[in-house]
Amino acid sequence: MALGSLRVWTLAARPKTLTAGLAPVLVGTGLAAHDGAFAALPALAALLGATLIQIGTNLANDYYDFVRGGDTAERVGPLRVTQAGLIPPHTVRNAMLLVLALAFVPGAYLVAVAGWPIILIGLVSLACAVLYTGGPFPLAYHGLGDVFVFVFFGLVAVGGTYYVQALAWPSDALLAGAGLGALSTALLVVNNLRDIRTDALAGKRTLAVRLGRGGTQAEYALLLALAALVPVVGVAALEWPVAALASLVGVAASWAPLRAVFAHTDPRELLPALGATARAVALYGALLALGLAWG
Repeated sequence: MALGSLRVWTLAARPKTLTAGLAPVLVGTGLAAHDGAFAALPALAALLGATLIQIGTNLANDYYDFVRGGDTAERVGPLRVTQAGLIPPHTVRNAMLLVLALAFVPGAYLVAVAGWPIILIGLVSLACAVLYTGGPFPLAYHGLGDVFVFVFFGLVAVGGTYYVQALAWPSDALLAGAGLGALSTALLVVNNLRDIRTDALAGKRTLAVRLGRGGTQAEYALLLALAALVPVVGVAALEWPVAALASLVGVAASWAPLRAVFAHTDPRELLPALGATARAVALYGALLALGLAWG
């Protein structure tokens, strides 16, 4: 692959992980439609902003994991362009800064629409995109990556998307965000379980490294259970009958990766589970969004 080619940059952006950023925007928009508050332009701006921040985060992880020694030749997962020597580190760093700067464009529009809360959400999201693996206290290296994903790819992303359309942050946005945040965190858990040995050797103290194999397997199962519980609560406490049935299909799609998480004997066996969990996030988010908008 030629240096700087489109294919290499596509690898760097990690398109299979983008469901974690896109799904909560869809759910927040579906909930806004459910409440009669759908607004197309703010929804599209939120979608663009979330995508850019997700890509910027992926580039930051690629760069900072390499310079910190977290990515080595022993790592099993998908190709990292910096570690593989496909793109120079400073080029990946500059691309990260450019993508995160571009996120200010839809962000400025959303501030004009929804006011100062979006300034706070945007700045914290951009900072965490870098601080996840960069800075003096990288979140992922201190076992806080799971909390970051649950909060920002669940509660904040769903609630923020709803807010820019309805100028409100209701409790059902937090409930939907908890379900999606749980599945998105499960995606990270598979990734960290696969890398548990190499991360420990590199001094990357993820929550998986701290919990060990058994604890991490239990965490994955609990996250799937939480994602399944959310639509049930939606039926019991809110008017979510269609959404509940639809989103449970997404949880059911996690059965195969759940078996792999508990049965694997080699980290490479978790690669299909990673892709399957990403698809479950996308399916859960899309069906929950459609169910909310329909019902």
